[in-house]
Amino acid sequence: MNGRANQTLGEMDMAPEADCAPGAPHPRQTATLFGQSHAEADFLDAFKSHRMHHAWLITGPRGVGKATLAWRIARFLLAQPVEEEGSGLFGDAPPTPDTLELGHEHPVYRRSAQLAEPRLCLIRREWDDKKSRFGTVISVEEVRKLNSFFHMSATDGGRRVVIVDSADEMNVSAANALLKTLEEPPKHAFLLLVSHQPSRLLPTIRSRCRELRLGPLSPEDLGRALDAAGSDAADRSDALAELSAGSVGEALRLTNLGGLEAYHDIVALFATLPRLDRGRALHLAEACVGAANADRYELTLGLIDRFLARLARTGAGRPPIVEAAPGEAALMQRLSPDSYAARDWAVLQQELSARAQHARAVNLDPAALILDMVFKINETASRIAR
Repeated sequence: MNGRANQTLGEMDMAPEADCAPGAPHPRQTATLFGQSHAEADFLDAFKSHRMHHAWLITGPRGVGKATLAWRIARFLLAQPVEEEGSGLFGDAPPTPDTLELGHEHPVYRRSAQLAEPRLCLIRREWDDKKSRFGTVISVEEVRKLNSFFHMSATDGGRRVVIVDSADEMNVSAANALLKTLEEPPKHAFLLLVSHQPSRLLPTIRSRCRELRLGPLSPEDLGRALDAAGSDAADRSDALAELSAGSVGEALRLTNLGGLEAYHDIVALFATLPRLDRGRALHLAEACVGAANADRYELTLGLIDRFLARLARTGAGRPPIVEAAPGEAALMQRLSPDSYAARDWAVLQQELSARAQHARAVNLDPAALILDMVFKINETASRIAR
């Protein structure tokens, strides 16, 4: 069951999906989860020892496989037979599986890939065809669909699974409605909540869930994940891992938007500090102007923020292990030679991050904001050089 239950499969395939990163396969269509074996092992251990919680909070940074794990768990639970009380006393219990893996030909896998599994409900922000955009939040109406889902899916007595992606996006009314289900879950019902920022959830929701924490991917796991997603950037996984903080979703976004090349340009510009190359600065700013360059604008803001964070860490004695652009290591040592410089760069990063957030809110001219940020960075470099 899902928010587009009345649409044909073809229509659903054409509609955008809020829980899918641009340029990446949807998590339900991702065959393998990389770098999160400990989380899978924790869940399997709970399943094998019959200590299964009815609600699981899957947390971690964006793009590290949380939704992919949720779908793997959902398919696994739906495919396993339900052991009724007293079963297995005479050796008739089915063998305990050692993996969450489910073959692509399994009926549950095929149905879930097509959003056609009747015992699975997906709660997410919906696409508004009239406004050509996603809803800004998961509404209470979406969560209330669980009432009819549990009623209709209870006929066969099997497990039922709900995926909420992401739980952070529920408004207050939706969160309170979900809390009622968490407090009194139906029999054989399991809820999987994907959360990028669990601190934003109601404490009462967090307290009723068991947490599975996922971490950033290593460059090796990131490379394998990029290769599995059909990206040709797996050979640049070391640099992508640095800039994406081990997030596959962010690495794919950087790849699709030319993020590595853009970061090279930013490093080349800041290599001229404190005698800023104003021509390069103007070119960087003008590339962000106009609706067609909105993605480039957001990319540039994010990469400048990453550069400042890496500067601050360098001065604090934690320089990047891998260069994300040629000459980056030497540049950072020059611009951030000690803890005093590290403090200045950290303060500036916070200041410019707040300024960028305000600029988005008031729709400030992108070129003006980028130039202002670059000039502030040059001023700081000049002060440190003195």
